Amino acid sequence: MRVTVSPEACCGSGQCALRLPEVFDQSDVDGTVVLLVERPAGQFRAALREAVLTCPSGAIEVSED
Repeated sequence: MRVTVSPEACCGSGQCALRLPEVFDQSDVDGTVVLLVERPAGQFRAALREAVLTCPSGAIEVSED
């Protein structure tokens, strides 16, 4: 699985970083999403799907490859 983020679309709510700090962080400059791990381990699959669903700006995408 591969994660991509769009900092330009991010509204800085921080839900992703709160739910999955192993994969997401927030920029110290503007609070937008920072991707820490592009290809996280399978154990994070459910939490990643939840992060996508709870992102208010749709700035996170997960694809299977």
